[in-house]
Amino acid sequence: MHELKTKDIERSIVKTYHTGLWSPFVKAVKEYELVQEGDRIAVCISGGKDSFLLAKLLQELQKHKKVNFGLEFICMDPGYKEENRKLIEENVALMGIPLTIFETRIFDAVDHIEKNPCYLCARMRRGYLYRKAQELGCNKIALGHHFDDVIETVLIAMFYAGKFETMMPKLHSTNFPGMELIRPLYMVREDQVKAWRDYNQLRFLRCACHFTEEIEKEDGEMESKRKEMKELIAKMSETNPSVAANIFKSMSNVNLETLPGYKIGKEKHSFLEDYGS
Repeated sequence: MHELKTKDIERSIVKTYHTGLWSPFVKAVKEYELVQEGDRIAVCISGGKDSFLLAKLLQELQKHKKVNFGLEFICMDPGYKEENRKLIEENVALMGIPLTIFETRIFDAVDHIEKNPCYLCARMRRGYLYRKAQELGCNKIALGHHFDDVIETVLIAMFYAGKFETMMPKLHSTNFPGMELIRPLYMVREDQVKAWRDYNQLRFLRCACHFTEEIEKEDGEMESKRKEMKELIAKMSETNPSVAANIFKSMSNVNLETLPGYKIGKEKHSFLEDYGS
């Protein structure tokens, strides 16, 4: 039964959602050179829709054999409730993903931190994932951030941090030499991920930490800057459907000659350096 369902899920990616999922995924992989000959990639499964889709897309890419690369599928259990762990295990069985689950106690560590628990949790998760990937002989970890995550990050940086900063398609790790982080869903829209999920009648985890659960119990839905940006983009798209695409394009169309200042690393530069020369 699972085998038939797995094939239906895989077929839906390359057939039903070829334009919305497969094509932008392949475009990002090629344009940003995310997957190269001899790579061994640790695909990080969080339990959510994005990481599960990422796993299936990379499996499909591997079948095409245009580039020889290896895959490891890893999931860090930071202290999930039994029902959440069970949902992940059911989904990997249903979707044909050979997953390695390893345990930590991150949720316990951040449970009583009042300031920025999500930030600390994310940093700790990343460290554990890099270490496990290295242990498995991988040179890259793949995360499930998509197009909407990218443009929302741009707006959050502008509105709340006063800077223009993006989420990059790939990064060298500063703490784990020889390791890279890649984001193959970089050009995939979230509404397409949701449509694929619903088409296949799949159910995934959202954030399953105790902190988030408590907020959702009190407020009905977790309030966040990212949610605020989603709503802003949706509202602006009502009168200009190109808003999201234009935010994305702007990241690669930065004209330094029109900026009063910019940074490279920690080094600040001003337009006055070359003004009048």
